[in-house]
Amino acid sequence: MSKAFTREDLPEVDPIVIKRPMLPEGVPNYVTPRGLELLRTEREALLEARRNALAEGRHGALPNLDANLQAIEERIATAEVVDIPSPPPQEIRFGARVRVEDEDGNEHIFEIVGVDEADLDSRKIAFIAPLARALLGREEGDAALVKTPRGEEEFEILGVSYGESD
Repeated sequence: MSKAFTREDLPEVDPIVIKRPMLPEGVPNYVTPRGLELLRTEREALLEARRNALAEGRHGALPNLDANLQAIEERIATAEVVDIPSPPPQEIRFGARVRVEDEDGNEHIFEIVGVDEADLDSRKIAFIAPLARALLGREEGDAALVKTPRGEEEFEILGVSYGESD
């Protein structure tokens, strides 16, 4: 085989530093138990990637891996796990799964989680997001006004639950 097709001719590509969502000054780093486990899993993957980079002599990858590790270690160290009380509250709090109806009659379900666990594709919104802030403290049957790029929108709260099932 020609040397043109071997791996050693490829340039070393360093991992990119993952930009973590910012927490506003003075806001605690609330996490769900699942969110903390995801952070720990991410840390283990980064540690493994660092070990592999060292073993393979890819020293150029170390600064980015170390930066990612430092950021994740900080998030884990500052994490405040929020457990759901038993019985669960009627009002919307951190960790709640909320079913809402928008002004157009469309239903949406969101779970209020920590900033590192937030993922709109999975319907998980950070507790500091405008929608989450508008929902917190409300109950089923209440309405919440949210400022959006389209203006102020109203969401009717159809249900509140806690836990994995919905």
